[in-house]
Amino acid sequence: MGEKYRSERAKAGGNWYSYITISGPGPTGQGVVMENIDTVVEAYSVNKIAVATAVLDKVDRGLLTLDRRVDVTAAIVVPGGDGIFSLDNAYPSSVTLGHVLAALLTVSDDTAVRLCGLVCPAAELNQILVDKGFPNTQVEPVANPNRFYLGTSTARETHRMLQALVSGALLSSASTNFMLTALRSPIAFTDGIRRTMSSDGRARIATKAGWFADARHEAGIIFSAAGAPVLTYVMFSDGQADPDNFGSTHPAVQARAAMGPTFLAAVDAISAPTRIVHPAPTYRPSNGG
Repeated sequence: MGEKYRSERAKAGGNWYSYITISGPGPTGQGVVMENIDTVVEAYSVNKIAVATAVLDKVDRGLLTLDRRVDVTAAIVVPGGDGIFSLDNAYPSSVTLGHVLAALLTVSDDTAVRLCGLVCPAAELNQILVDKGFPNTQVEPVANPNRFYLGTSTARETHRMLQALVSGALLSSASTNFMLTALRSPIAFTDGIRRTMSSDGRARIATKAGWFADARHEAGIIFSAAGAPVLTYVMFSDGQADPDNFGSTHPAVQARAAMGPTFLAAVDAISAPTRIVHPAPTYRPSNGG
């Protein structure tokens, strides 16, 4: 696994900030890749996991509910970019907070970030993350207290956040299941780690990518066939060629796609712990009706 990472990383070039561990019958964290893990970087949309964590923390504390409605106005919609809200062209409207978080975590909706800011302002969001032990995983406030840039993190902190999520230490069981179901869904990011996998393989991977300027990031968890969280990966990268290409042929994205099957095979090759299990969601395609 480490050899495959180093090979593909070298082909892609640029700068990498990576933390990858695999848990098996031996010492925790065997097969570790550690590269610049404490460097603070712009996390871009990978930090949508952190935004969702703060909102779901408020749900867990009874301050919000997933069926709470938020207003979607023309002024709050981010034009262009990623997501589905900008395609609606029918404002004002309203949606539930659950809908907002689903769009945030799957299609990486940019407007969903602003909608989360309506219920969890930047200062409160950052304090929630600090209180949970993530002082470097912070959004960047702007003049409007309900808006923010997605901010920074480190490979170590994002790795620790993912491991806390699957261990049940980050959020309630219901909120953990909500986030993992979204991150493992068929419409979650497929250009990177999950690109050359079957639908069953993709369902075993909870992933979130982020891209802006010359950076191409991805972080997630790979589960055993039984649903045990085994491999945790964080790969922040920047400085590669072709910075205006946000598709699957970008060098860093191609590198992660090549790593994916090797990572999945590494998970299948060990006797995975079964103490914590998150069964894969069932994929049922529909033909309407």
